[in-house]
Amino acid sequence: MNDNKKPNKQGRIREQSQEKIIVAAQEEFILQGYKGSTVQSIADRAGLPKANILYYFKNKENIYHAVLEKTLNMWDEGIGDIDPDNGPKVAIEKFIAAKVKMSFHHPSASKIYAMEIIQGAQHLKDFARTYLRQWVRAKAKLFQQWIDNGEMKDVDPVSLIFLIWSSTQHYADFETQILTIMNRADYEEEDVEAVTKFLTDFILRGCGLK
Repeated sequence: MNDNKKPNKQGRIREQSQEKIIVAAQEEFILQGYKGSTVQSIADRAGLPKANILYYFKNKENIYHAVLEKTLNMWDEGIGDIDPDNGPKVAIEKFIAAKVKMSFHHPSASKIYAMEIIQGAQHLKDFARTYLRQWVRAKAKLFQQWIDNGEMKDVDPVSLIFLIWSSTQHYADFETQILTIMNRADYEEEDVEAVTKFLTDFILRGCGLK
């Protein structure tokens, strides 16, 4: 009985420690950039010994990859699969709602991803050329099928995906600018609903779905 519980407990401790390190690393990479961050600075922010960080991730590059992977997995899981049978309206509503929610609740993840892309995607080139490209092509093909079937307006599917990405992630990547202009200290939960409603209505109208 004890032998069965021990691995589970160790697994939970490992998972909690890795999560704590990744959260600390997100903030450190945003403030200092990849080059300016160190394993020691990440350890200090996480409140853990440097040896613990190296035990789980070996080096700074592995930590950075883990941060990026967590972001991409979160986005993918949040959006999920788009069911062709549900039609373009449901797909767009789901896509926008998921991205807005993640931008407001997990802004650090979006900022890290944006910084990586702006800096030339040095650590994401393989991902961008394979998974990301395939993901966009698959979704664009689905939107094109709906267009060909007369279920939505004839718009460029790839541009539509880029529009949804940019308009939703704006609230995470430019959080400081938005809050400054609005004279606010922080976002409110009601902002998530308001932004989702505005973007959904605007984009659906542009696609001839309202």
